[in-house]
Amino acid sequence: MRGFLASSIGVTCTAALCLPLVLPAGAQAAVARSAAPVSARSDSAAAAGSTQSLPLAPLGQGRALRDGAGVRDQGIAPRDVRPFSLVGVIWDDADAELHGRVQVRTRAADTADWSDWQDVETHNSEHAADPGSAERESGERRGATAPLWVGASDGVEVRVRAEEPSDGGQPSDAGQASAERAQLPDGLRLELVDPGADPVRPADTTATATATATLPRVLRDDPQSQGAQTEAAAPLTAEAAASSAVNAQLAPLGALVIPALSKEETEADLAAARGEIAGKPYIGPRPGIITRKGWGADERLRERSFLYTKTVKAAFVHHTATGNNYSCAQAPALLRAIYRYHTLSSGWRDFGYNFAIDKCGNIYEGRAGGVTKPVMGAHTLGFNSNTTGIAVLGTYTSKKPPTAALNAVAKLTAWKLGLFGRNPEGTTSLTSGGSNLHAKGKNVRLNVISGHRDGFATECPGRQLYGKLGTARSTSARLQGR
Repeated sequence: MRGFLASSIGVTCTAALCLPLVLPAGAQAAVARSAAPVSARSDSAAAAGSTQSLPLAPLGQGRALRDGAGVRDQGIAPRDVRPFSLVGVIWDDADAELHGRVQVRTRAADTADWSDWQDVETHNSEHAADPGSAERESGERRGATAPLWVGASDGVEVRVRAEEPSDGGQPSDAGQASAERAQLPDGLRLELVDPGADPVRPADTTATATATATLPRVLRDDPQSQGAQTEAAAPLTAEAAASSAVNAQLAPLGALVIPALSKEETEADLAAARGEIAGKPYIGPRPGIITRKGWGADERLRERSFLYTKTVKAAFVHHTATGNNYSCAQAPALLRAIYRYHTLSSGWRDFGYNFAIDKCGNIYEGRAGGVTKPVMGAHTLGFNSNTTGIAVLGTYTSKKPPTAALNAVAKLTAWKLGLFGRNPEGTTSLTSGGSNLHAKGKNVRLNVISGHRDGFATECPGRQLYGKLGTARSTSARLQGR
């Protein structure tokens, strides 16, 4: 059970914030799997969003069984559904791989036009908690594809085709293994996630123009958000207060944004927090960071306690493989949808990445626990300890990442790694928790700013983004004053 996480992993947190490690009752009810053909999971607040879960069924009445194993293509015929914006496919066994192809097409809610078929990234298990960890071993985890952002939709069709045996079906030991790989996982379901409405940001007539100017563009361009960077009108829930309190030294309780600081202000802030520092610290200016409150995270969905490791020795850069068809104004909704998919659909304790960056360069707080702290994420299988995970929203296999996003990676790492004395252009030694590249317990020398594929054999963070990490390293080091 996930309630035993605290006793299974080294956890350090301020006593006042160490709340019971169980899901709130509302979230427990939301995550329960329904036996009905269609189940919907939502919260009492309309803005919190919802998830429709539809079981897949065999496609085609005359389709032959494959290799006598009873494997059919599975999917869902075109159908009307309640509004959603993100899709993914999940299955019962979190350790089972989906060897095959998943495609969806959706009907736009505003035009009623159907999209072309879109591929969903099936290899997503490398974004997860480390083997043997309590989060990894939780009985609530499920296998899952990467989520795909499709925008506001109200109709869907999906098809899942098992991987063809590589030997053409000829009987042999190898052929038998291929046939076994062609088996689709049990319990395939399509998850349709509605991120809910953006949180209301009432205008604060006492706010200054200077305060408004500190808001990132994604909030500043919303006239309702102006002046609301310190607190929202509604009182904070206990979970939201705990999530905000861990950043209390950086911004007021309930802040929507942690404001940016100059390099001099950042150094002074660091000295004030730690006392006298020998020599000038190598740290970049603190960037503005949109808090979980700022992007509308429903804190009832995550587990209440926070997990920490000892330090941050490296940053792993990812892409979310959710596609690039989102606007920067939609980025908070995309984050809320991924968050619901990670927690309620995949069964994770929280949002998997420590930080997220959109195509306009806005930086977002990811997994709860405090942006300055060594929060353990679930981003790089085998290397979640003593690292931080940064996800650029989008898919960057063939598409070049925007310059604004790359600059944000450099800014964030210059500051975050600087807090722990790390050189962005250096290397560090990490102990593998077990991956398909590095055996558990092996000491591995990696770049302080690495791509996901450096720790695990994966396409992530996409060929185009991975090829730009050298530039990010040099820019990050320069920002630190090296």
